[in-house]
Amino acid sequence: MSATSGGDNAGIRFLPAGDTALVVEFGDRIDRALSERVLRLGERIRESALAGVTETVATFRSLLVHYDPLVTGAAAVKEHIADLLDDRAGGPRPRRLFRVPACYDQACAPDLDEVATRAGMSRAEVIEAHCGQDYHVYSIGFLPGYAYMGDVVPALALPRRTDPRVRVPAGSVAIAAGMTGIYPIESPGGWHLIGATAIRLFDPDWPQPSLFRPGDAVRFVPISREDYDRARAAMATEPLQPEASP
Repeated sequence: MSATSGGDNAGIRFLPAGDTALVVEFGDRIDRALSERVLRLGERIRESALAGVTETVATFRSLLVHYDPLVTGAAAVKEHIADLLDDRAGGPRPRRLFRVPACYDQACAPDLDEVATRAGMSRAEVIEAHCGQDYHVYSIGFLPGYAYMGDVVPALALPRRTDPRVRVPAGSVAIAAGMTGIYPIESPGGWHLIGATAIRLFDPDWPQPSLFRPGDAVRFVPISREDYDRARAAMATEPLQPEASP
């Protein structure tokens, strides 16, 4: 399947993903403007209720469109999607904002000193930089509920650790490769651990099992170790609620 041609949609590629899915690829880089195009198309497909389309999955630079091959086919899905690709239509997308309480105490941040040294910053400066902006949720992956959020300030855009950990505690706040994230469950991991949060990120019993979804905004709010310990008890049963976007 070839790329579309003309206007703002030049360079978009339609790629087969087996016989039940189609990838709409918008580019070869990671940035928020490209992500917004991916998310906007996903919303339009859901609103259009295209016959046979069962699910869409947003990635950094493409949209995976699943379809039922007994109802429709790749050619028909591509034709319908091509009609929805007008990037000029519609205003800014509404988004949800989450303020995530995070503890940067030494006990919760085993890599913070090393990160500060490599970045040429103090611990306080790293914390201030990490908490000083709203992060864009690009994609959910790696683990259920794991949100890839960007973009960290350039000084903190460190590569992954050369010695990944076998066990990273659930709730660990981490950075690597220009991204920040929160480990939803205990797992192996190679990102730098600079803090921890008590919020729950995934629950299969929730109507939407993942707390975050692509397009959300997340801001980290520093809290003390005492507040973190209290939050672990308070947030163990209730999910974090989004706030109105600024």
